[in-house]
Amino acid sequence: MKKEWKLRPLEKFQKRLLAWFRAHRRDLPWRRSRDPYRIWVAEVMLQQTRIAAVVPYYRRFLRRFPDVRSLAHAREEEVLKLWSGLGYYGRARNLHRAAKQIVAQHAGKFPRELDAALALPGIGQYTAAAILSIAYNEPLAVLNGNVARVLARLGAVPGELRAPKRWRELGERANRILARSAAGDWNQALMELGETICTPQSPGCGKCPVSRWCAAHARGLTDEIPAVRRKRAPVRIKIAAAILRDPLGRTILVKDPGAHDGVLFSRMWQFPAVEVAHEPQRELAAHLKATLDFHADSLVALPEARHGVTFRDIALLPFLARVARLPKRPRTRIVPLERLSELPVSSATRKIAAAAGTVRLDGCPTRENQTASFASS
Repeated sequence: MKKEWKLRPLEKFQKRLLAWFRAHRRDLPWRRSRDPYRIWVAEVMLQQTRIAAVVPYYRRFLRRFPDVRSLAHAREEEVLKLWSGLGYYGRARNLHRAAKQIVAQHAGKFPRELDAALALPGIGQYTAAAILSIAYNEPLAVLNGNVARVLARLGAVPGELRAPKRWRELGERANRILARSAAGDWNQALMELGETICTPQSPGCGKCPVSRWCAAHARGLTDEIPAVRRKRAPVRIKIAAAILRDPLGRTILVKDPGAHDGVLFSRMWQFPAVEVAHEPQRELAAHLKATLDFHADSLVALPEARHGVTFRDIALLPFLARVARLPKRPRTRIVPLERLSELPVSSATRKIAAAAGTVRLDGCPTRENQTASFASS
């Protein structure tokens, strides 16, 4: 980036983009309020998650937790249950922890000082700038993937945008062109432009309100900028899971992540599971013996499911075993299979249950709930 990028006049560029945003912005539920709590919840949910997936979760979450105090006073399990299926559950845990901190240290009001916002669990530079600019109109520029792509094309910036030096320079550019009197709308306008028009592939330059200022468009470089980001090679993993079912239709869930990493089931209730290599049935039976002191007489293979977490390509291998009695051990829970969706479980656990025909992928029971009650040990 040797050649300095200039916009003349900057005010005309800002006015054009802001006018476009105010006329064409999508009607998203978090845009109907300047309440910092509602904006904060939305920004956390939108991290690494598509808008279409977030909207129903956002509405359900706010119905149950309409303000920061109701969230702070909730049990973590209830917070996770409402988050169940959205993924990246550390976000929900941090949101809950931050709500407690806001109530304890900020009288229940999201702080408007940048340093105080950054001190909250789960709040980084981008999230803090987005919340403070949109809720309080603080003059803070945001920089995420969408904004970086827009800035790179406007300035015909070559190379990998996430390279640390280039990312810092793009952050400086974002600050220089920030419309400080309308920081919230400005940040949203740049993000909206990147999400709807200045997309990674086949950008809609003919509909872009600021294409006349775009160096990449003028030079025919919009397909080359930004450079394609190098992706980590996928890691293929096989996870075998046991659905133990007693005569009452109940199963056992555990909190111990077993011999695999804690990403897949997010430290929530899960079926007993283990990473396997060559003999899933035998390796799973050995895992049940080692962790639950349970001997599985027969494990019947169920349909395989696929699951992806970042660079991991995961094959979920469910096995069903009908048992006369479920084992009882610390950190386990006995629950009717039909009521699995009432617990905080990950998407991977839902897919395993779906293989047994007990729970749809949306978390709803496939048949009437059984009358057996929850039990814990």
